[in-house]
Amino acid sequence: MTVWEPRAWSTTRRCCWTSTGCPSCGSSGFSAVALTGVLMVVFSFMGSEIVTLAAGETADPRAAVTKATNSVIWRIAVFHLGSILVAVSLVGWDDPAILKDSSYVAALSSIGIPHAAQIMNAIVLTSVLSCLNSGLYTASRMAFSLGRRSDAPAAFGGTTGRGVPQAAILASVVCGFVAVAFNYLWPDTVFQFLLNSAGAIALFVWLVICFSQLRMRRIIQRESPEKLVVRMWPYPYLTWATIALIIFVLGYMLTDTADGGGRDQVVLSTLVALGSVLRRDQSRQL
Repeated sequence: MTVWEPRAWSTTRRCCWTSTGCPSCGSSGFSAVALTGVLMVVFSFMGSEIVTLAAGETADPRAAVTKATNSVIWRIAVFHLGSILVAVSLVGWDDPAILKDSSYVAALSSIGIPHAAQIMNAIVLTSVLSCLNSGLYTASRMAFSLGRRSDAPAAFGGTTGRGVPQAAILASVVCGFVAVAFNYLWPDTVFQFLLNSAGAIALFVWLVICFSQLRMRRIIQRESPEKLVVRMWPYPYLTWATIALIIFVLGYMLTDTADGGGRDQVVLSTLVALGSVLRRDQSRQL
């Protein structure tokens, strides 16, 4: 875009090389903004691993999981990181149009694209519907799995004659409507609570995945190396770097002492995780 549009190139040069940089909001203000940004990113990308869950139920899981995993990486790089790079190259962080129209609308309007707001509304609506579809699949699939393992009501583990987990799907839909109702009644608190709690839970889930990958890969390499088809880049250094970053973010959340803030969610998530582990160990002993 910046190659063939002279006005876009001049804007890019101003935003990336001559702008004053990060907002001057002080150390405490910047920390709050950074924490909110990290949680928003975690909240947005939470569940991206469900593509491998869906791919694992295909006719050829090995090839499907490999293709799905690789597609997630380049999709994030192109559609998310690429679009953010374009936006910050065209619009400065202090541009009033960001607060008025949003960053992407401001970026499209800055290069003269007409009806930018309507275009972004259509894109956002399509994305939200896609997210709703994947979220419904994930929630019902998890409820079904928990029901089959006796970790949820047994009705969730049942299916119709066509193999559809109807009870799990209906329960997931009801929970979604309840969340929408709560957000309507308390718009200033519910979303922030879900943002903090979901972000903390996602970080714990990813942390467990990292440790599981470290342990399981060593076992597979020792016992059945031919099964190691999808290999993570540079193992184990990238895994340990991810673990260190997740622990840093969780520790950083502990500095958020507001009511219902990051510290409360980390503590509650830790208690829930410990309770689940203890309950599982007791069930195995029985």
